[in-house]
Amino acid sequence: MKSIIFVYILTITLFANNTKLCKTCHPIIYSEFQNSIHKKSSPKLDKVHNAVWSLHPLKKKDDYKCAKCHTPNGEENVNCFSCHTIKNIEKHQKTNTNIYEKKPKLFYSAQKGSEDKKLTYKKTSKFFGLIEDSEGSPYHDIDYTNKIFYDGSVCMGCHSHKQNSHKFTVCKTASSNEKKQNCITCHMPKVKGSATTIRQSATHAFHGFSGVINHHDKLKKYIELSYKKEADGFSITIKNKAPHDLLTHPLRVVKLITKLKRGTTTTELKTHTFVKILGKDNKPSMPWMADMILKNNMIKAKESRVIKFTQKLQKGDEIEATLGFFVVNPKAVKKLKLENEKELTKFTPLKRLHINISE
Repeated sequence: MKSIIFVYILTITLFANNTKLCKTCHPIIYSEFQNSIHKKSSPKLDKVHNAVWSLHPLKKKDDYKCAKCHTPNGEENVNCFSCHTIKNIEKHQKTNTNIYEKKPKLFYSAQKGSEDKKLTYKKTSKFFGLIEDSEGSPYHDIDYTNKIFYDGSVCMGCHSHKQNSHKFTVCKTASSNEKKQNCITCHMPKVKGSATTIRQSATHAFHGFSGVINHHDKLKKYIELSYKKEADGFSITIKNKAPHDLLTHPLRVVKLITKLKRGTTTTELKTHTFVKILGKDNKPSMPWMADMILKNNMIKAKESRVIKFTQKLQKGDEIEATLGFFVVNPKAVKKLKLENEKELTKFTPLKRLHINISE
């Protein structure tokens, strides 16, 4: 038993400390991963996470409770091994737990048409050895039968929910658990390029992990903006086609900025803000202190939120509506000491709607 454990720990160390091995067969995926939020998941590499952790009372004790998901396997980030060795998800009230495969060099993955296959590396030859072919990877075995890799459940060990010490849920993400739409189909969409150099494919699952930090452009298709003329003005409808709140992190803020152009004059109409604010003693607080929700008007899963404006329009008017977000709530920027981080504190447009009033 001790020898098996030793081999497992050695394998973890080799893969975790040298993910460049993955680049050998997966150069495109490896390149995408380098700028992903998973690659930068630790306080050392993620400025927002570092800012929050710096204020946490456990920081002085160096008791990093977030390590379970942010720095698994004792490394400084989430890496290839962290996700592809998840065997199952153990559900708990406070937070879920990833159960990892103990067999050395066994990786789980998903591939359409291979749902019943388990591959070990072997070479084959045809026509008296004139044509050689191979199956599997020379670096690891591949198991395509794990269902959690097909319905997005694999993400729920870390991304399902999190309770603080007050048994208060500070964040929660629901997965649809459907093959047609789940965490993977939205945040890891199929893009051009082969998944591996061993066997060429036209597409692969995007490993840059689309989100508000990186590649938010890939999420635009899950949001719709539409205009409607009303008797006393007009309305803009925001449709969230995602299976979870429009944004789930309690630090995020969504805004709808609407402008009316009439002739040479442009007027900014009322800005609508969508946010989830955590609190304690009826005041905003950091997540670990919170025991209540002060406000939550974030656009819900599959919701169509209608925003009404009372300005009566005239022929020739133009309406421009911009839906965007702040990575960090502007009201929390100073407390987190992120004033100089422009990329984290700027307003980022996500979807725009332009309407010309013709009648």
